[in-house]
Amino acid sequence: MRTSITKHAFWRHRLTGLSLSAYKPVTHVRLGITANTTKHALWKPVSETLTLLHSLGQDTVLHPDIHDGLIRRELSDCLPTRAIDIAGFLQASDVVLSLGGDGTLLGTASMVGERNIPILGVNYGRLGFLANVEAADLADAVQKLNSGHYTIENRLVLDTTIHSGGRIVTRRALNDCSLQRSGDPGLLSLDVYVDDRLLNTYWGDGIILSTPTGSTAYSLALGGPIMAPGCGGILITPVAPHTLTVRPMVLPEHVRIEVRIAADNPDYSITADGQADLYGHHETRVHVSKAETGIRLLQLHGGDYFSTLRSKLMWGARKLKGA
Repeated sequence: MRTSITKHAFWRHRLTGLSLSAYKPVTHVRLGITANTTKHALWKPVSETLTLLHSLGQDTVLHPDIHDGLIRRELSDCLPTRAIDIAGFLQASDVVLSLGGDGTLLGTASMVGERNIPILGVNYGRLGFLANVEAADLADAVQKLNSGHYTIENRLVLDTTIHSGGRIVTRRALNDCSLQRSGDPGLLSLDVYVDDRLLNTYWGDGIILSTPTGSTAYSLALGGPIMAPGCGGILITPVAPHTLTVRPMVLPEHVRIEVRIAADNPDYSITADGQADLYGHHETRVHVSKAETGIRLLQLHGGDYFSTLRSKLMWGARKLKGA
């Protein structure tokens, strides 16, 4: 027998003013459900979310790892259709619903890749710049989605190609690509070229190459500027530079960036949206440029980027408290 959604404390306060009988979903919008399968605490909220979506009559399809994980944990009420594999999951999804935090959404973006499938992030994490729909607001979000009350933003993505020691590694990054020493003593020396012209030799712990989307991530913690989505640019932010006059710099989005790293440098890592590889003892060339295909993030009406900044960065918090 199906569990009543009102028995789930996670949603009870949210459904008080929502009439499920008045909800008229447009069921041709199929939501593909994915989440971070490594987070143990996320499984129960995911199960409760699926129960909510079932009560709303929402057409959904499950990522195979999510389906199988729920079955193993006996959290299997109201399970939607299981996709055969990831390709089938993406083929069946009109919108991918990413349940988790910003890290989960970055993983979802990596899975979606160059397919033009919009992503809607539901925040179960801490900050939620990218996954900007709060879990308690999901019922309203689904109603807006099915009513067409949304826009789709095409976010810039970085294509990264690494040549080192005879091997070639390619990565896509919605947030950023970082080049940093791995903990060995000594400064990392990075020669950075822009359209084949030397920009600077950076001495220090490394650099971060960020998209506007990623400007509120690692770069922000290093003192980099916030870039609004759509402004078009690639941000270079030094990490602990040896020269104090070196500052973050915004370059046009159409440039080609090459980072040259000599073999006599200490060991270092190159990371694209959390996917890290270790390098050292070889001359390395890293080519970074704007990808031909971006990532489409779905933005619901009623929210905007600046309100997200105010909320997440607690701008004006003292004023809101009446101080």
